[in-house]
Amino acid sequence: MHHSVCYPASLERCTAPACDTGPIGVTSLMHSRGLPAAVVAIGFAVVARSMGAVSDGGAVVGVLMAFTLMLAAGLYGFVPLVTVFLLTLVTTRWGYARKQHLGVAERRRGRTASQVLANLCTAVLCASPVIWFPQTGEVLLVAAMAALAEAAADTVSSEVGQATANSAYRITDFCQEPIGTNGAISLEGTLSGCIAASIVGWISAIVGVVSWQWTPVISIAGVAGMFLDSILGATWENSGKMGNDAVNFVSTVFAADLAMVAAIVLERISS
Repeated sequence: MHHSVCYPASLERCTAPACDTGPIGVTSLMHSRGLPAAVVAIGFAVVARSMGAVSDGGAVVGVLMAFTLMLAAGLYGFVPLVTVFLLTLVTTRWGYARKQHLGVAERRRGRTASQVLANLCTAVLCASPVIWFPQTGEVLLVAAMAALAEAAADTVSSEVGQATANSAYRITDFCQEPIGTNGAISLEGTLSGCIAASIVGWISAIVGVVSWQWTPVISIAGVAGMFLDSILGATWENSGKMGNDAVNFVSTVFAADLAMVAAIVLERISS
């Protein structure tokens, strides 16, 4: 008897064609999701570019990232991604005049292709194998959502801290630093980053990309990645050994790996 393997928590994945790992199954998946995903991804990029949130290159990379994520996780996979975008957009523009005065404001042209890639690439790399190996979907999508949670936490913590904090401290020794310094953290920024990571985890579960049981794993991994980002910023980035995009990428990889290992361990314990 043939049993189709379906994703555990998605609202649209429990159909035989999507669970077929052969060429016919992948072709069927492309037909059923490819066109809607392309339309949504392109529309999203056009809106983001028109708002000045991304550059031309950032919009192109965003289309590819969004399309691949939706192809793997279903159209509902777009919701956590747009959540990260909205959190980034709102907090980047919050207190912009103060950020300009401090000299830490994001440039008006929006986030570049390298910035978008550094923040989203890990999530897409984690989710992509699900297109061909849907039986791995649960663990890999938990890792992908953790990477998005880290990206949100890192950006929100930095932007809110720069907009509201009165003081910041270097994470490695807690010496006071100017607000906006790489590796400097604030209470306001840290708390907002934790909330942002939790929001991404909750949204992922609400729309069915992952099960609710994985939301603490996603949130904790995202916050852990946020702290690693600050540590790398205070050490290797300030010493010139790493650029900001490299730090962001490594931090999302760390969050994804941490969530993946935790999910595998918890699955084995529960079984």
